[in-house]
Amino acid sequence: MTSLSRLPGLILIAFLSLSPLKGQETAPASHSPIQVKDATADSASKKRIEQIYEAVGGFEGISIEVQSGVVTLSGEVSNTKVREEAKSIAERTDGVVLTINRVTEVAAIDHQLAPAFSKLKEMGRTAILKLPLFGIAIVLILVFWIIARLFNRYDWWLDRFHYSSLAKQLTKRIIRLAIILIGFVLALEILDATAIVGAILGAAGLAGLALGFAFKNIVENYLAGILLSTRNPFEIGDAVEIDGKSGKVARLTSRDTVLVTFDGNHLRIPNGIVMNSVLLNFSRNPLRRFDFSVGVSTDYNLSEAKKLGLKTLAQNPAVLEDPAPMAVIDSLGDSSVAIKFFAWVDQRNHDFMKGRSESIRLIKEAFDDAGIEMPEPIYRINLRGGELPEAPLPQNTAPPHQPRHDEPKVKAADISVDRAIDEQIKDERKGSDEENLLGNGS
Repeated sequence: MTSLSRLPGLILIAFLSLSPLKGQETAPASHSPIQVKDATADSASKKRIEQIYEAVGGFEGISIEVQSGVVTLSGEVSNTKVREEAKSIAERTDGVVLTINRVTEVAAIDHQLAPAFSKLKEMGRTAILKLPLFGIAIVLILVFWIIARLFNRYDWWLDRFHYSSLAKQLTKRIIRLAIILIGFVLALEILDATAIVGAILGAAGLAGLALGFAFKNIVENYLAGILLSTRNPFEIGDAVEIDGKSGKVARLTSRDTVLVTFDGNHLRIPNGIVMNSVLLNFSRNPLRRFDFSVGVSTDYNLSEAKKLGLKTLAQNPAVLEDPAPMAVIDSLGDSSVAIKFFAWVDQRNHDFMKGRSESIRLIKEAFDDAGIEMPEPIYRINLRGGELPEAPLPQNTAPPHQPRHDEPKVKAADISVDRAIDEQIKDERKGSDEENLLGNGS
């Protein structure tokens, strides 16, 4: 009876002994222990740790002491990583209860450089083993370099695309670099070092971005030079006006456009400005129109004055018959009427400025011979501040000019094309070594 009464208590005690205590946690081992077969004594643990240190390498300066399962590490190492690895290995060794790490770091140069020298030795041994592969890779790069040179030298196949000089040079450079890059990648593939390609491309991308910001204007002018040489908005010797600057084109370089101004000075305009500015080419169309105004008295028949002026312009060899000259009444002044004359000149045969000058001279003489007055402006000045009596306007009492038979005839003016600037452009091209992207010119 007594045994039966104690049975529930025994069952409860057994249940509590089998179940985990409240708050007790089972922490899994973070690392699997390093097994030491049949070695639980301190000497076996010390020997095992020494063997591991010797196998791994880099722990030569560490001394080990083991007593009652407590490992004490002392000595000097080159860096913190070696110190922590030494402690980790000792802690994971079977039979070790506690690890005391008294290893210190030293800043000695020989300790700091020891890993680097070891790495260099390993790389040297690897390089010696791969010497045959290095030879094959170098030969492959040389073959592709020779192929690139042949493509760069024999560029007749680019002529069919009618590229400009700069665009042609740029195309050849891109193809040459692409061929060399292919050979370089294949050589790295043979050496099993293709990971270097990614590093090189990444570095090249960053370097290109930095250089792009640093040399923004240079790159902009270079690209503008490519576009200008492709579009050909002007040729050598063309009279142009760019950003308010006038002159004749001497050359187009990869950075700027060189003009020889009409007074003989050299003017360099960056290609970026040329590309983004209004460009006026006076030579692209050989036919160019000039105009000038003549004041005629209000008393004269304007229709007769226009007819006489057009007849006189037709006598100028520089003025073209087609398109024919034209005259319009431009404005009405206080004492005269302005008649504006227009005429065309072929710049290939006659000079524009000389043709205009000769036309003005002929009109002036024709109007003088016809008695057409070209009055000057008349001003009235009151010096006393009061009103002056009306004064009669001066009358032209002089008789019209009549040419005499004994007067010498005016010698015909020179209206030939002025080649002075063109000769200076030729001298400039001969005396400069800069590459001209417009070619040799005419």
